[in-house]
Amino acid sequence: MKIITRVIAAILFILFFFFALRNTQEVTLHFLLGYERTDPLVLILLAFFVAGAVLGVLAMTPTLFRHRREATRHKKAVALLHKQWEEQKAAEKQPPQPDSVVPPQHLI
Repeated sequence: MKIITRVIAAILFILFFFFALRNTQEVTLHFLLGYERTDPLVLILLAFFVAGAVLGVLAMTPTLFRHRREATRHKKAVALLHKQWEEQKAAEKQPPQPDSVVPPQHLI
């Protein structure tokens, strides 16, 4: 499985490398207030890809933390239930206690 993963990664790397070599022409981006920037197309694509990945991770962060909090709460609940179950099993193993017999008052 590791070999297949590495072969696929190598193929993708080669494809993206040749994509970068073929897209070296200059591209001008026009921003607000008349600001312009001229860079190779492959660098602009890389910058926007990285920006999209960062924004995706930032958008996913609150959900990740919520799931971690819920998992911690569930682990504590399971630990409490397991402890109660162990106590119940220990109580079932003990022999039953005899009923208390109170001596009658007239015999003492």
